[in-house]
Amino acid sequence: MNGEKPILVTGAAGFIGFHVAQRLLEQGHYVAGIDNLNAYYDPKLKEARLAHLMAHSSFSFEHMDIAGRGAMEKLFSTHSFSAVIHLAAQAGVRHSLSHPHDYADSNLVGFLNILEGCRHSGCGHLLYASSSSVYGANTRLPFKTSDSVDHPVSLYAATKKATELMAHSYAHLYRLPCTGLRFFTVYGPWGRPDMAMWLFTEAIFAGQPIRLFNQGKMRRDFTYIDDVTEAVVKLLDCPATPNPRWESANPDPAASNAPWRIYNIGNHEPVELMRLVRALETAAGKKAVLIMEPIQPGDVPETYADIEDLTALTGFQPKTSIEVGVNKFVEWYKSYKSL
Repeated sequence: MNGEKPILVTGAAGFIGFHVAQRLLEQGHYVAGIDNLNAYYDPKLKEARLAHLMAHSSFSFEHMDIAGRGAMEKLFSTHSFSAVIHLAAQAGVRHSLSHPHDYADSNLVGFLNILEGCRHSGCGHLLYASSSSVYGANTRLPFKTSDSVDHPVSLYAATKKATELMAHSYAHLYRLPCTGLRFFTVYGPWGRPDMAMWLFTEAIFAGQPIRLFNQGKMRRDFTYIDDVTEAVVKLLDCPATPNPRWESANPDPAASNAPWRIYNIGNHEPVELMRLVRALETAAGKKAVLIMEPIQPGDVPETYADIEDLTALTGFQPKTSIEVGVNKFVEWYKSYKSL
């Protein structure tokens, strides 16, 4: 590792950022992490993740907000990164209904600061988090990266689509290799408390009711965190390149004549929420109390990732079934909560 430039992971105290940083450290890389440790959910969980990373001598951390232009300019002017894995963002579809400006600040202004930093520091590869939410009003399944994604149904999704376009402009203008990662409902140990896996598990152990939207008929391509991390580290070694077969008269939405690519990161198996609930009941050894609700504004009924292009490039194949992944999450949850 002598002389190796660090890899920057933004949102390092977040769910995916923590696991990606940990995997990179296990592989022997130097990792620099940044996070603003905001209170969108309990900062104590973020601090606990961060404590695990700080135990590695090859990890360094700076507490900062990516929306802070001056701080980001200083970061990139004083450090040289071999690659940037940008996972910091304001997450959550429903939160965007009540706090829209949070998404403009973090997902748009913050991402512009990342792009500018990469541009001026000579970064070799920018990987950034997009979302399956960009597929919006699309109903053709499975979702392919070659599909149009021009009809978002939430502001969160719109900002994620915007980041893909912003990245393309920098790839085109400055030849910055940019790889977009459309994550599909990631879950697992150290997960987010605002997501269904945590909320349902918490309710089952507390004997509280679970609200199942769309009468429980929602289907999600639940993707276990270890599989997600594997895909990200594989793509790290595959900087985006121009597609020589790209045609301006018939443009492929997932590629370009610039060094810019988009990939779905999913399990390639949509799971109905009732199957998830049954798996949680088995893992917890307790029955759930269910309340059926109508679909919520901004929600999509089903997500389903086509990952053929990712597999063709990297050989990636998801390995974790929902039953196995749920059991691992519940075991971690019981330990974390001292149940």
